[in-house]
Formats: sequence, structure tokens, C-alpha cells
Amino acid sequence: MPQRFQPLVATGLLLAIMAMAGWFILGGGLFGGLVAYDRPPIGEAGFTVNINAAGTTELAQLPGLGPATAARIVAYRTEHGPFAGHDELLAVPGIGPVTLESLRPFLRPIRPRREAR
Repeated sequence: MPQRFQPLVATGLLLAIMAMAGWFILGGGLFGGLVAYDRPPIGEAGFTVNINAAGTTELAQLPGLGPATAARIVAYRTEHGPFAGHDELLAVPGIGPVTLESLRPFLRPIRPRREAR
């Protein structure tokens, strides 16, 4: 590399290092938290689920549910038909009022069933 480009390269490296240091400090430095990719989002729902169409894999991603409870939801739905409302989830073993309230932001609204004419 020609000697005349060395100050330009040094300046570019210095700016890059300063930008990385700023990003590190703004991110909390050594006290910044780790990102938990395995946990569902807290607060505003990043995704929603149709409980009348979702399978066990999709349901198991909801907060407070695991594969066993998701399988019970699917089994209950298979045996009793589609859910008419979110409150019907309380009939599924393993889902109580606290779990249902944590699920509500992640559940799509259920459309009323149409009457047969």
C-alpha cells in the first residue's frame, strides 16, 4: 500500500473502533443483558395464534405452555370441536385463569360461528 494512503486507512480504522465502542457503551457495556432467543416476547405480542387451527408446535411457543399442554389443547379441540371463545381454554387441563390471561395477547380473535340456514 502506498504510504500516502496510510493516514486515510488509520482514520477509517479509528472511526470504526470508536463506533464499535459507542455501540458497546449504549448497549449497556459489560452490564448489558443477554438476549434470550428461546423465550417468547414479553409485553406486546410479536405474533398471534389461531387456537382453532394451530398445531402443537405453534401452540407450544406461547408463554406458559409447553408441548404437553399444547397437545392437550389440540386433543380437546379434536374431541369437542373448535373453541367458541378464548375462555373455553379454561376447560383444558393445565390452563387456569393466570395462564389464560398471559395467553390473551397472543390469541387471535375468534369469529362467531355462522348458523346453518
